[in-house]
Amino acid sequence: MTSRPPFPPFDETTAAQKVQAAEDAWNTRDPDRVALAYTEDSVWRNRDRHVVGRAQIIAFLREKWQRELDYALRKELWGFRGDRIAVRFQYECHDREGQWWRSYGNELWEFTDEGLMRRREASINDYPIAESERRIHGPRPESEYGKLLPLF
Repeated sequence: MTSRPPFPPFDETTAAQKVQAAEDAWNTRDPDRVALAYTEDSVWRNRDRHVVGRAQIIAFLREKWQRELDYALRKELWGFRGDRIAVRFQYECHDREGQWWRSYGNELWEFTDEGLMRRREASINDYPIAESERRIHGPRPESEYGKLLPLF
């Protein structure tokens, strides 16, 4: 079986490492790479969609990143306990018409003993922004790891 350290139970350091690893992976916009962090039968609720298993995760992410162009994400550890982590996040992207969006959300994650995510629940709200209002420009540089996200 594949494993993805760090492993539960999480402490503040290992939970933060898991969050940064997820942010880094999602910022590649590579569905195949991202999906490797999830169990073969992982269950997602993403907004109003339910996704089950790696194959559906890959299909979902391909569709997402064909629609959400120049996607750039920031995640922040919100809390942790045992095999669970709570995250708040923001990402920015634009659509094919050129409208920029900032999306805010919260995620609840649950992991196996091998460090793979078996459950992900995401609540997300989208807010239109002007390109001049952008504040997320590509992957986070290491010098900004652990910095809190502004609310507005």
